[in-house]
Amino acid sequence: MTGPDPPIKEEELHAYVDGWLAPGRLEVVQRYLDATPEEARRVAAWSAQRDALRAAFASVPAEPLPPSLNLSGLIRQRLRRQSTAWRVAAAAVIALILGGSAGWFAHTAALQPSRAAQAMALLEQQAIASYTVFSVEKRHAIEVPAADRDHLVQWLSNRLERKVVPPDLEPNGYRLIGGRLLATERGRTAALFMYEDARGDRLGVVLRPMAQDLRATRTEVRHGPVNGWTWIGDGMGYAVLANMPDGNIEGIADRIRAEQEARG
Repeated sequence: MTGPDPPIKEEELHAYVDGWLAPGRLEVVQRYLDATPEEARRVAAWSAQRDALRAAFASVPAEPLPPSLNLSGLIRQRLRRQSTAWRVAAAAVIALILGGSAGWFAHTAALQPSRAAQAMALLEQQAIASYTVFSVEKRHAIEVPAADRDHLVQWLSNRLERKVVPPDLEPNGYRLIGGRLLATERGRTAALFMYEDARGDRLGVVLRPMAQDLRATRTEVRHGPVNGWTWIGDGMGYAVLANMPDGNIEGIADRIRAEQEARG
């Protein structure tokens, strides 16, 4: 006679979503999900987010390997450095004499746009994927409803490790319906706030923590019928997305940016 099945652990639910669950537990977990609709909805949301992230970053493996990571190129570069060490040393001395520290700051400034551009690309990809998946969900677009706003703010602020406040978009005709936690491609956290107008049309605002020194001006986003804006400032990446006329969503982006600057 066999005993009762061991209780289902959170790790097993994640393994179930990722396809890593041990075969002997697969049927047990499936029975558990069939018997607990709330957990089944949560697992379904994880699966949808996983699929969206995979779709958003599907092109990454096909991209050419950057020169900085090419092994043969690194070997050739190292050999050149060794054979011309005296030239490098001489150049360094001349640079220090003529330019002082200005050259270093110029080098840092030259690298900054590429960091910001990469961060903006990741922000845009995650925002589009998240909005596309969750905006069409009628009952499960969010994890915490706006009726529990204090808990929503505290929970997301704790998980993102900085103060997170949903923008007030009531003057623009959009009421907050709630929010949810998002996972980034690097295993970190982001947040999605979902809004709805009187017709039931959805608007999403994604907040993704960034390095404090990163800055990026507002950039227009278009993906099929979805349009919006993204920007980075004060250690946070912002994205606002919807399916609406350009002028309307630009006004909403203006309002979010103004709120952000007012909070400092």
